[in-house]
Amino acid sequence: MQGASSGVGYGLKYQARCISDVKADTDHTSFITGTLSLREENEVHLIRLSSGGTELICEGLFSHPNEIWDLSSCPFDQRIFSTVFSTGESYGAAVWQIPELYGQLNSPQLEKIASLDAHSGKINCILWWPSGRNDKLISIDEENLFLWSLDCSKKAAQVQSKESAGMLHYLSGGAWDPHDVNAVAATCESSVQFWDLRTMNKTNSIDCTHVRNVDYDTKKKHILVTAEDESGIHVWDLRMPKVPIKELPGHAHWTWAISCNPEYDGLILSGGTDSTVNLWLASTSTGDGMTSESLVESPTQLVDPLLNSYSDYEDSVYGLAWSSREPWIFASLSYDGRVIVESVKPVLSKK
Repeated sequence: MQGASSGVGYGLKYQARCISDVKADTDHTSFITGTLSLREENEVHLIRLSSGGTELICEGLFSHPNEIWDLSSCPFDQRIFSTVFSTGESYGAAVWQIPELYGQLNSPQLEKIASLDAHSGKINCILWWPSGRNDKLISIDEENLFLWSLDCSKKAAQVQSKESAGMLHYLSGGAWDPHDVNAVAATCESSVQFWDLRTMNKTNSIDCTHVRNVDYDTKKKHILVTAEDESGIHVWDLRMPKVPIKELPGHAHWTWAISCNPEYDGLILSGGTDSTVNLWLASTSTGDGMTSESLVESPTQLVDPLLNSYSDYEDSVYGLAWSSREPWIFASLSYDGRVIVESVKPVLSKK
């Protein structure tokens, strides 16, 4: 199904790449996003969907010193988030706190809780502990994976452990397994590596070409989804890592971003450099828990997995975020700084 967007829009001042659901805000459907301008003062926008779902409201606008390449909201404190940033010459990473009375201040300043300053190369992403309150963070640069302990009260972050990916691998990102807090997936140019945080050893890998993004299925154990430049989207059962259990065609150009729905089984978002967001339904099991491979002969497998294609964008879509509070709602961010928030309910009701 093809169609222009019927969503709610919000414009940032500059180009942007990353947006995050504010999971800890249980009272509102809200997102946080940041800009990517080399010459201008960058901004972090805290935006909230109105109660009627018809308007995106700016709850807070904050200055950020550098280009924001990665941004993630803290899962247990709605005022805390992390950024990876670039000065144009070097990369840095920090954890920030929004001031408590930010709505009553003329020009509220972000408070830096801690700098994640152990990196020497290009930093790619920060991962928060996947569920509940915990002081652990992961940061990934091109060569290393760091496990941090964050103390917000003391405004400090300490490296707990560190390990190198090896000379022949350049890490580009990753995801923390929500079903096993000791397991992390890290993307490389030609594979996804799996790490055990207790030993900081690699435990396994799957071969992929030009992986851009990776996400775990939050509802099912062992299921991982990868977004790959030209080969689209692959769904993997990590108990059988040789070949994917599902392949989705992806996008007309590169598939750049992927996000599994936090509540609905098999519902996947993808964003690409074809200025499109695609909504997929790729359920990976049946009632008896068997993988979808056992249903290949079933007529139901002939149903088009592409539920909808949202095409009301004028630039590449790099940022995707499902709402944890209202899991039928998602936010997307195109490179020209346009945020669109959509509900998938109209699409699902037709199926």
